[in-house]
Amino acid sequence: MNHADYSERLRRVIPGGAHTYSRGDDQYPSNAPQILARGQGVHVFDPAGRAYLDYGMALRAVNIGYAEREIVAAAVQQIENGNNLTRPSLIELEAAELLTGLIDSVDMVKFTKNGSTSVTAAVKLARAFTGRDLVARCAEHAFFSYDDWFIGSTPVTKGIPHDTIQKTKLFHYNDISSLETLVARHPGQIACVVLEPAVTEEPRGAFLRQVQDLCQAHGIVFVLDEMITGFRWHVKGAQHVYGVTPDLCTFGKAMANGFSVSCVAGRRELMQLGGIEPEGQERVFLLSTTHGAEMSGLGAFVATVRFMLRDGVVEHLWDYGRRLTSVMRGLADAHGVEWSFKIDGVPCSPYYVTLDRSGANSLPLRTLFCQELIRSGVLMPWIALAYRHGDAELAATEQAVDRALAVYRRALDNGVERYLEGPAIRPVFRKYN
Repeated sequence: MNHADYSERLRRVIPGGAHTYSRGDDQYPSNAPQILARGQGVHVFDPAGRAYLDYGMALRAVNIGYAEREIVAAAVQQIENGNNLTRPSLIELEAAELLTGLIDSVDMVKFTKNGSTSVTAAVKLARAFTGRDLVARCAEHAFFSYDDWFIGSTPVTKGIPHDTIQKTKLFHYNDISSLETLVARHPGQIACVVLEPAVTEEPRGAFLRQVQDLCQAHGIVFVLDEMITGFRWHVKGAQHVYGVTPDLCTFGKAMANGFSVSCVAGRRELMQLGGIEPEGQERVFLLSTTHGAEMSGLGAFVATVRFMLRDGVVEHLWDYGRRLTSVMRGLADAHGVEWSFKIDGVPCSPYYVTLDRSGANSLPLRTLFCQELIRSGVLMPWIALAYRHGDAELAATEQAVDRALAVYRRALDNGVERYLEGPAIRPVFRKYN
């Protein structure tokens, strides 16, 4: 069976052909594997057994390595303990005590299975706590939730009520005046400010502290989404790196090395609104999920944190990222494409961009770069690093990038369309298919 057959079968039974839009056919060049069978370390394998050195790492959810024996064993142990019990489990308590002891801003935590649910729960808590409706969210940060409060602020608004769309307002990262303007325009109406601590750009100066201070001055809940930064920037989160204390924070992705664990956490004053005490207090129905505290995932979370603390995972991510960035930047210089192919970002989470001659972002050039890497057995839709990326992987990446940029150089000279084998990658958030 060839790849095209898998793609057709996927789209026949799954809308979009995948359960995350960023895994869909329109996000990859035509020579990408359409389906994967398994992963091991930092390699993934298609059904025919071909291996790809992976930098997607399960949408950044894997920060140690696929099928890491110690973490798998911890998850299996909890499966053998029953995996999901009638009352709270011992591992549920252990995981909650571990997280609240680890993250300085956290007094209480509620676990769930995905980041969208966690961030929406934070928004609900903020609205309940403040009695306000509006949400201010950072325009430059790509994704907070699949729920309407966020999707309504993107171009994909079909199916979302107009009044929901109106309740989310945008401000800009590293531009405190844009947030100050929002607060002044909607006095006493903003329930929370939602942003990531960093993505492609780090906070300049005291930006995050300014956000925190502005929220405190106006009774706004400060929500920090650490889905990507958590357990990559630092085991205590990027909030520790940048010296801020959010009211609520959310984690997921790498916190359990690929197992389905996410959480909303924060100050007791807010979190306890979702509890069952004190008696007589009006209830907030926060998160009540059958599988939110599934034991296998929480066992993996506990094992992941222990592994990270013991083996210096975060330190490795920063070191490998510096080395990889240096190698890729040097190759871009060597091929004379440094003005078009740029690599930058925080060392533990670098990124690359592809620019056309006008300086605009070029998805055809990005597609070509990915296409040529895949030809060399490297899958790099973005750059997510893991502990099992080592010297051998860096050498293989260097060779693949060198070959890819040679073709990239010719495409700049002769036109990218001559070298693309299929359609260009398309934006996830677009108005029409």
